[in-house]
Amino acid sequence: MAEFRSQEVLYGLYNDEEILMDAVKVANEKHLEIMEVFTPFPVHGLDPLLGLTESRLHIAGFIYGMIGTLTAFLFMTWVFTSDWPAVFGGKPYWSIPSFIPITFEVTVLFAAIGMVVSFYIVCGLGPGVNNPILDKRITDDKFCLAFQTNGASEEEIETLNKFFNDTNAEEVSTKII
Repeated sequence: MAEFRSQEVLYGLYNDEEILMDAVKVANEKHLEIMEVFTPFPVHGLDPLLGLTESRLHIAGFIYGMIGTLTAFLFMTWVFTSDWPAVFGGKPYWSIPSFIPITFEVTVLFAAIGMVVSFYIVCGLGPGVNNPILDKRITDDKFCLAFQTNGASEEEIETLNKFFNDTNAEEVSTKII
């Protein structure tokens, strides 16, 4: 069993996303290793600054949708041609146009459920998961820039404090998570 190791985190809170973006640019210029950035809502343009690539969740959604399409179409083909062949209103047993609405709905259902489950797994969310929170205001109206300071020297911590002061952080705190 893996042993949980606590992390010491030095973080600064910002009131505005533009100030946060400027702080991330300065951190990149100074080659500071950013642990995480927390925002109460998506900030456009932040992903490239952090070096994050585009999510591949849409590819998974397409695959889940195709599985749903095949499942619905093949199930209805089996039901209406082998299991319970019945003529409805003079239509043939294998009437593809009548399969379209149900096939579409099952496609959307599989894609939606599959993407939600994939998102939860990738993000480490779900029942029984206890994710530490640096500051409760991050989910409300504050923007946070965090640096891990495990084993950091006093000089490195002083550099980070000066960085937060130079980038107009409203509050700087340390927390062990």
